[in-house]
Amino acid sequence: MVVESAYVDTSILGAYYCPEPLSAAAEKALRQLKTPVISVLSEVEFCSLVSKKHRLDELRERQAKEILDLFSNHVAEGFYRRISLSTEHFIKARLLVASMDSSLRTLDALHLAAALAEGLTLVTADREFARAGKRHKANTLLIR
Repeated sequence: MVVESAYVDTSILGAYYCPEPLSAAAEKALRQLKTPVISVLSEVEFCSLVSKKHRLDELRERQAKEILDLFSNHVAEGFYRRISLSTEHFIKARLLVASMDSSLRTLDALHLAAALAEGLTLVTADREFARAGKRHKANTLLIR
């Protein structure tokens, strides 16, 4: 079943581009989206994730550069719809983390605020983030 679009979090991007146990599931999830959506924050977080994998010797330098180049090409070619974060997203994220029952981390709150503001399903491989998304009434898809 192909879904029109959904907000793809960094855990899915990492599994899609880097060899991980969830790589096949991430690929399947992305292929079911007509238009996967990311934010400029996703791009920064993804680059940080690849850099960390290189520092931890999970990726050789050449692999890391190839992964970043492929991701950059996909972004440039329009595989993803990129949304910019606005003041409204930051205000919504602040409200999400200010709720006393929230365990949201700052950057996850920004991702969730973007998904909610755009009316998009949140696609993640992070269980805690998926729980938080559901707690905040986001349509959430946990990939496992």
